[in-house]
Amino acid sequence: MAEPFVIDVSSEVLEDLSTRLRAARLPRDSASDWKEGTSPAYLRELLAYWRDRYDWPAQQQRLNRLAHFRAEVDGTLLHFVHEKGRGPAPFPILLTHGYPDSFFRFDRLVELLADPGAHGGDPADAFDVVVPSLPGYAFSQPRRQSGGLFGFGDLLHELMTGTLGYARFGAHGGDWGSTITEHLARSHASSVAGIHLTDVPFWHIFQKPGELSAAERKYLERNARWQKESGAYAMIQGTRPRSLAVGLNDSPAGLAAWMAEKYREWSDCGGDLERRSRRTTSSPTS
Repeated sequence: MAEPFVIDVSSEVLEDLSTRLRAARLPRDSASDWKEGTSPAYLRELLAYWRDRYDWPAQQQRLNRLAHFRAEVDGTLLHFVHEKGRGPAPFPILLTHGYPDSFFRFDRLVELLADPGAHGGDPADAFDVVVPSLPGYAFSQPRRQSGGLFGFGDLLHELMTGTLGYARFGAHGGDWGSTITEHLARSHASSVAGIHLTDVPFWHIFQKPGELSAAERKYLERNARWQKESGAYAMIQGTRPRSLAVGLNDSPAGLAAWMAEKYREWSDCGGDLERRSRRTTSSPTS
């Protein structure tokens, strides 16, 4: 059974974070370019903002405006947002995030889908919006059995049908969410009315057809080049996760450096991470 959940990070956790940020030992390198990873100059600016000006209580209040729940699904405690639609017949939709983000990926989208009438749309287009935190992310427990990530589709199907009681629903995903959504649709076609993906799941590039056009060869060559130049992180995370996890879990500065580069490379910021945050706030990246 789903139980209401309120995000409430304790003062002890916040004090520990502040202590770790103040004690961070960074390399002396002050370069501002990103050729070898996260810019040291940018990282110092980001950590100073996180340490001295970032307002977590305000962010926590913002997040708690949504309807949060947790439920045990097939032995895993899952966190999810479940925002009921405001309309005559809301249709359920599952939104699945990927890496390196979280359920917050859909923060602005939830209310637009749940209450289109309040945003200039037609209330008849309303959805019941379900946004889970994948196992091991945010407030969901890790899951070490039942197929790993490629079994998450089965888990989310159980959330939608068994826990929430939806016989049929739509699904959307991005990044790892695309892979999960694809597997969800393949394995549970009778429940999934349709899917939308922001990207073709990456693992399809490993299944090369025998005959290729010139455009297809160029596409696969570009992907191979990207894997060599920018995909090393995935090899480390996929083959030696326990070694890396220590640094990322123990050092907020290390975590920020590891993730900032990804947001810069994978977003449409044009090389300026602050370009997107300036749309909504005068402060650096939140």
